[in-house]
Amino acid sequence: MALTVPWEIVISTAGGVAATVVGVFAGGVVGRRGQNEQWVRDNRTATYATFLREFVAVEIELRTAFLADRPHRLDWAPWNAALVALSLVATREVAAAAAELTSTVGHFAELVVRSPKTREELREAQEALAAGQLRFVNAARVSLDGSQAPLDWQLGGPPAWAETEPYAPDSDVTA
Repeated sequence: MALTVPWEIVISTAGGVAATVVGVFAGGVVGRRGQNEQWVRDNRTATYATFLREFVAVEIELRTAFLADRPHRLDWAPWNAALVALSLVATREVAAAAAELTSTVGHFAELVVRSPKTREELREAQEALAAGQLRFVNAARVSLDGSQAPLDWQLGGPPAWAETEPYAPDSDVTA
C-alpha cells in the first residue's frame, strides 16, 4: 500500500518551522543589540560621572591653592584614570569636550604656581572652567540620549565669580 504524502502539510509545516527559526534568530540579534546598547549607555553614564567628580576635586583644590597662595596638593592619578576610562567609551564629541576641559585645567594649574597672581586671572580661569564643564555635560547628555535638550546653565563645579570674588586677592598676590 503506497502512502501519499500530503505535500501541502509538509510544506506549510516546514515553512512554519523555518519562520520560527528565523524569528528566534532575529529576536536574539535584536535583543543582543539592545543589551549591548544598554551596557554602553550604563558604562558611559558611570564614566562621565567619574570624570565630573574628579574634575570637581581638581578644580576645588586648584581654586583653594590659588586663593591661599600656596602650591596645589593634587594627586593627578585619579584625574588621569578618569580620562583614560573616558577614552574607552566616550563619543568623539564628548572626548573633544573632555580634552578641552583638560587643557583648561592644565592652564589653571600653571596659574596656581605662577607669581604674581591676579584676581582677573582667577576670574578668567573660573569662567573658562565653568564653560568647559557645561560643554562637557551637554556633549555627554547628547551621547546618552540625543533627545535631551542642552543645559543653558551650570550645575556644580566652579562657583560663579560673585561667590569667589570676596575671597580673591585685591591686587597682585606674590608668592
